Amino acid sequence: MPDISGMFGTATDFLLVVIGFGLIIFVHELGHFLAARWAGIRVLAFALGFGPAAISYRKGLGVRRGSSEQEYLDRLRAVTTAPESVGGAIGALAISPTEYRLNWLPFGGYVKMLGQEDLNPDAVSEAPDSFQRCVPWKKMIVISAGVAMNIVTAVLLFIIVFRVGLPTEPPVVGGVAPGLPAATAIATNAGALDIEQPGLKPGDEVLSVDGRKADQFNDLLMAAAMASRNTPIKLEVRRPGVPEPLQFAVVPEADSGSKLLALGIEPARSLRIVEPRSARQREDFKARLAKLGFEGVEPGMRLVSINGDTDIKYYFSLSQAARDSKGVPLELVFEDASGKRVAISTTPEPEFQLSEFDLPGGLISVQPNILGLTSLLGVGEAKDAKEKGLRDGDVFVRLGTVEYPSYEAGLREIRSNAGRTVDAVILRNEAGATKEVSLSLAVSRTGTIGFDATAIQEHSTVMGVPVAREIIERAKPDSGAMAKTRVTPAAAAHIRPGSRVISVAGRDVFTFADIRTQLQRAIAEAPATGAEVELTLRLPGLAGSTATDGPTERVTLRLGSEDITTLRSLNWTGPPIALAFEPAQILRRSTGPWNAVTLGLSETRRMVLQVYITFGRLFEGTLKVQHLQGPVGIAHVGTLLADRGVIWLLFFLAMVSVNLAVVNFLPLPIVDGGQFLFIVYEQVFKRPVPVGVQNAVTLAGLILIGSMFLIVTFNDITNLFRSF
Repeated sequence: MPDISGMFGTATDFLLVVIGFGLIIFVHELGHFLAARWAGIRVLAFALGFGPAAISYRKGLGVRRGSSEQEYLDRLRAVTTAPESVGGAIGALAISPTEYRLNWLPFGGYVKMLGQEDLNPDAVSEAPDSFQRCVPWKKMIVISAGVAMNIVTAVLLFIIVFRVGLPTEPPVVGGVAPGLPAATAIATNAGALDIEQPGLKPGDEVLSVDGRKADQFNDLLMAAAMASRNTPIKLEVRRPGVPEPLQFAVVPEADSGSKLLALGIEPARSLRIVEPRSARQREDFKARLAKLGFEGVEPGMRLVSINGDTDIKYYFSLSQAARDSKGVPLELVFEDASGKRVAISTTPEPEFQLSEFDLPGGLISVQPNILGLTSLLGVGEAKDAKEKGLRDGDVFVRLGTVEYPSYEAGLREIRSNAGRTVDAVILRNEAGATKEVSLSLAVSRTGTIGFDATAIQEHSTVMGVPVAREIIERAKPDSGAMAKTRVTPAAAAHIRPGSRVISVAGRDVFTFADIRTQLQRAIAEAPATGAEVELTLRLPGLAGSTATDGPTERVTLRLGSEDITTLRSLNWTGPPIALAFEPAQILRRSTGPWNAVTLGLSETRRMVLQVYITFGRLFEGTLKVQHLQGPVGIAHVGTLLADRGVIWLLFFLAMVSVNLAVVNFLPLPIVDGGQFLFIVYEQVFKRPVPVGVQNAVTLAGLILIGSMFLIVTFNDITNLFRSF
């Protein structure tokens, strides 16, 4: 079961977010309240939250548990039925008609005015201080006062944030995903600046996005997510060593995971190791670092040297050093605040092709491979699957109906058997000897067994089920129907799963990485048009599945020009510890009080426009309803930001205040925007909207907003549990 405290951060963070929400709603309703009092409208209730009252206060009665409304009405009746009672009349006159109420459901709030109830258009009144008797222009001010207060609140919060300074990620590219828009885009002035390679590069600093100054990395993410379909984003980029800024026009594509439009870039990471908050998390973190070969490196240390080079600023310097290493170990030095140093020698990891594949249930993953050749599915950490018999380092040779499952084929088989049990045969190394173990593994309803899967076996060259690419083409030349065909790359088509690769071009290989290295060597002098490379295989034996007792076979790989290009492009990557480094940060801060006001107004304007653009992209289809967040998702994000400090919490609340203002003023029934339109009608036609019409549109609005609330809340909870 997911850790609920982990979902929402600490209890303190969650409480701060709840209080912050309450204050934002309080400010909104206070705007309605003050405007109503100014307009001379009788206010019956000023409430925070919905549902029954938990506690209330009314001048003349004091504090009450629950609502004081019935007590007030009883006293009022006593005055009206017994006017000769002077004491009763004085008592009634001393009691305020306004009840200040805190309800049990803390989200939301309302101001109840005499003759005006959003959910009950029939609740009209002809009293001189009722909403109906107020002139329309004053009613417009009352209805829009809550939105105005939220905008003012957002501006003030942004001013405070930018005066103090907001720690945020700089607009610097830290990584570029191969094959995605940012990696393939060509600068329009590349020729003039002698730039031959396409794409953005780690270390590029984005100066502007669509002509607007880029202040933070999030500007790039939001510009991509909010872009119109097939519309390029114009980026001005400063690259070290290039005399002039590069000009890019990049068309975002839907991200395979989130389905949002994206560029395929990552933010830069700093050189400082993260510091977990709790002692237990700290020890677990240190153990993971040690397992990756970084024993002795402590949380909070900084990487100060790579192969003796101390002129480094971001983590991508380590990735670049790995790419240039040709596989030679890197010498790293870490240092803590006291000056203590730890030297680490780490060997770069070989880079493989990454092929995306879909899993049952809508998930997407990637299969590392070499021209379609894959390793067997393995167990990185057994975790919960230890209870089912799996151990760290186990390798699957059969899983359900799949013989010699690769990472892709194995995960497909597991997901396809959600809620059932699958039989498996695994190879296990114990005391230096390899043995086969048969297991029966229960698969959860979500399609997992409970272990961390690995795709590349370090000490094995046994081949798994090869990668199959999905080709989409016309079913018939003259038809409009499209057909999907899964095609195995030519290089892997003639290799039986379960075969062990013994040698490549006459050179012995012992790991999957060796296969890649020897293939690259074999084509080093080959023409770009193609080449042939001979592999020696040991086929699976008849009596077993370890591929140690079968006959040998020679297979000739016929590589085309695309294969040659792919092999030559494969490089080396740094150790898999990128997430161990903190994100790089800058302090986004105003230069003075007036600049803080300017930034606050500018940020508020930008966020208002962003909300409207969001609705536009929903209608266009580049954004989906599942991308929206409801109360649960907002609370989750809020606690994560609150964990980053008070300034980030204030920034988050300013965003919430802007969103509340915009959404409340949409032309929809129930919310302020819909009520405002009713008053405009009254002003123009000199009569209110018929009550029957108000009832109909109110019901429609209630169904619409209620449905949207249920959908986004369901998505929030689903996404929340999926992430743990």
